[in-house]
Amino acid sequence: MSDKKQQLSGSYRDSLKSLDTEEGIDLAFYRPIGYMWAKLARRAGITPNAITIASIFLGVGAGVLMYFNIYWVNVAGMLLLVWANSFDSADGQLARMTHNYSRIGRILDGLSGDIWFATIYVAICLRENVTSVFFMSHPCVIWIMAGVTGMCHARQAAMADYYRQFHLYFLKGEEGSELERVSELRSKLAAMPWKGNFWKKLSLVVYTGYTARQESATPKMQRLRQELEARFPDGKIPQSFRDDFRQRSLPLMKYTNILSFNWRTIALFAALLVGMPWLYFAFELTVLNLLLVMMVVRHERICEWFVKCLEEGKYGRG
Repeated sequence: MSDKKQQLSGSYRDSLKSLDTEEGIDLAFYRPIGYMWAKLARRAGITPNAITIASIFLGVGAGVLMYFNIYWVNVAGMLLLVWANSFDSADGQLARMTHNYSRIGRILDGLSGDIWFATIYVAICLRENVTSVFFMSHPCVIWIMAGVTGMCHARQAAMADYYRQFHLYFLKGEEGSELERVSELRSKLAAMPWKGNFWKKLSLVVYTGYTARQESATPKMQRLRQELEARFPDGKIPQSFRDDFRQRSLPLMKYTNILSFNWRTIALFAALLVGMPWLYFAFELTVLNLLLVMMVVRHERICEWFVKCLEEGKYGRG
């Protein structure tokens, strides 16, 4: 019996990205639920992408319910959003359990959250135009807030994901990370004809643009990557470097987690429950943007410091 429990525990751990990058609420709530969904899906032959698509419908439904200024309907919307996120957890866990990875799956996973929140933003805008005297008098203000918040949300989520992947690259190596280079993606794009590959190439175009924006926001990280490739062309980065980078990067993982789903939805639910959902926009525009700036600045300083260490020969020259 104990051997079976140990095996189950090991299987559950294998479904996680890493304890370094997991958020406390996820470990306590979403990952166990996601693991159960993933096991059921594996038995039923359901793919990770199918779960992701199901999460999109659930998230859109949650957004629609948040339009109504009715307490119990809003609570139902919150529960649907929690359900959607449990599926969002399950798709990644299932992919790791079955080794069923794909670029389209990664794109769908990123788009699912964007679609959820786009629906929620529209619902809030329409709801506030009906229930708030100020926004009824100034209808364009809430839409401008929503548009700017949406752009900030996309940047926050993209950068949080990028820093997690960079951390995983040094923690688990290339096989444990989804870190890619724009130059390599563009080479694949150039070699792939549109004829017969329309959807595959379109997904690659979207993903290349997404990665290009991440790289443009992190010049010192890109400098570090170039330095590592030049000094260790075989990819065998010294373990001492990996350990040192992990130690300095680990404290920043809490920022990537705050910029992800859980804390923003806590703020959203609180704003809905007090009847002022526009406060969620204010939270994203102030608190989360300040965290984003702090995270980027600190991570760039870490990368700059390691470039200097490499130039001084601390980790050898490969």
